[in-house]
Amino acid sequence: MTRDISPDLKTIPLYLTEPHPCSYLDDRNAITAFVDPKLEISGDTYNRLSLLGFRRSGKYVYTPRCVTCKSCIPIRIPATQFKANRQQRRSLKRNSDLVLTSVTTIDIDEHYGIFERYIDVRHSDGDMYPPSLDQFQTFIGDAWDCTRYLEFRLDGQLICCAVVDWLSSGLSAIYTYFDPDFASRSLGTYAVLKQIELTEEYQLDYVYLGYWIRDSDKMNYKSNFHPQQLYVNNTWMDIG
Repeated sequence: MTRDISPDLKTIPLYLTEPHPCSYLDDRNAITAFVDPKLEISGDTYNRLSLLGFRRSGKYVYTPRCVTCKSCIPIRIPATQFKANRQQRRSLKRNSDLVLTSVTTIDIDEHYGIFERYIDVRHSDGDMYPPSLDQFQTFIGDAWDCTRYLEFRLDGQLICCAVVDWLSSGLSAIYTYFDPDFASRSLGTYAVLKQIELTEEYQLDYVYLGYWIRDSDKMNYKSNFHPQQLYVNNTWMDIG
């Protein structure tokens, strides 16, 4: 959980992982720098780290530090400038029958069943396969103070959840999972569109989408949201 402790960013201890197989590019190894998980991080510090391209996964706040590869590029959407394309407008219309609720706690059994099927069907080639309840609770269920679960329900049935961290500069999209039986609804795209709407509604600036990798098919969807900003050479750059 976040706490009211805001160390100077220069004093935050970072640790490096050993090289390990990259989750997105088959022919490469990855190295990750992460904040000491024992450090109590305030909402302000978390926000400042996000402005520097850091991300959160479970209890870890991290950023890539690969020696020979710079393919992971932080990406965010300036919410007030966003313009939905035709496909995205169709997604909004197609899913207009869903009810969105923002909650701080979830029914683990209800959510894990969807998460498990989502990983089995959509990501059986990834490093989260095979899924487990312990993995889910560590990654999804252990919420920070700023975490919200956006539940999407159809006639009361949970079919999608977007896990979001609420920062002072915007929403950080942590992870989205959905029932594979409803894949034709483009729920991943729809979840991002609703996060953009919420960002505007709460007069925040950005939706942080994590890392974009040009050569990874899994990341292609992120390039469909325009305009966007990429964090390159320690600067957020506008991309049309």
